[in-house]
Amino acid sequence: MTSSLPRLPEAASTPIGSEVWRGLTSFPKSLSPWLFYDEEGSRLFEAITELPEYYPTRTERGIFARYADEMIAACGMQDLTLVELGAGTATKTGLLLEAAVRRQGSLVYHPIDVSESALGEATRRIEAEIPGVSVCPRVADYTQGLGSLDASSGQLLILYIGSSIGNFEPQEAVRLLRGVRRQIAPGDRLLLGVDMVKDRGTLCRAYDDAAGVTAAFNMNVLTRINCELGASFRTKLFRHRARWNEQYSRMEMHLESLLAQTVAIPALDLEIRFARGESIHTENSYKFTDASVTALLEQGGFHVSRSWTDEAGWFGVYMATA
Repeated sequence: MTSSLPRLPEAASTPIGSEVWRGLTSFPKSLSPWLFYDEEGSRLFEAITELPEYYPTRTERGIFARYADEMIAACGMQDLTLVELGAGTATKTGLLLEAAVRRQGSLVYHPIDVSESALGEATRRIEAEIPGVSVCPRVADYTQGLGSLDASSGQLLILYIGSSIGNFEPQEAVRLLRGVRRQIAPGDRLLLGVDMVKDRGTLCRAYDDAAGVTAAFNMNVLTRINCELGASFRTKLFRHRARWNEQYSRMEMHLESLLAQTVAIPALDLEIRFARGESIHTENSYKFTDASVTALLEQGGFHVSRSWTDEAGWFGVYMATA
């Protein structure tokens, strides 16, 4: 007589189904931040980057506006190929692309992102506005690899900007960097943008804006699960929470249940119970010091060659060599 384990629903083998199953049957409950970025989530994130409270995007953009030519020159070669991890709509990247075109006349740019709509917007805008740039977009999860890149005649500059590295747990960030390092050649460069540690008030306002856009962005995760897995989340029964965790040097985003409730997810054959005040931990955003960035890059197989920051020291851009 043989016995077998119960078969999981087919939806549990999909990326979203697997992640929702893992995260909402765990304690404490959590969901990976990649779930934010469906089409609506990508739109909301672009809106966040324009908010007065959300300093990282405009601060990093200011650094590129001031130092882009210096950054490209620091690579030391005339035949760069640029690859961007998690490119989104690439609104800041144009400053670096323009600097590269000024230096070498033309180049190939490979933006990688999970959002096809964001990459489509980036491709149309860059090809229209920056003559000399050939855009080769790739819809993919960059954590699974860079894919096939033709840089046989020159050097790669990997762009990982926007402090996206801060969304990963420290050991995951190291693994990600090591994975990138394995796929590139000695002498290739990485340009890493990181958000630096600062006062609690500034940090909390950046993740809990007065207009409620960040709250809508966070809540959209539940809406996406409803749409794609037939779940019964009622977003009015949850609230957005942003917390500074000083011990771990990170901002945290949570979705907190306002009452005891049960949510059905038919596609996964699940019923998830929430106690009042129980939360789903949806994102970490780690904040860095110069020492912690340097240590992270070294553990990832790179060494820091240059760095740039704004006058207040709120954001840092580090060039590291493989």
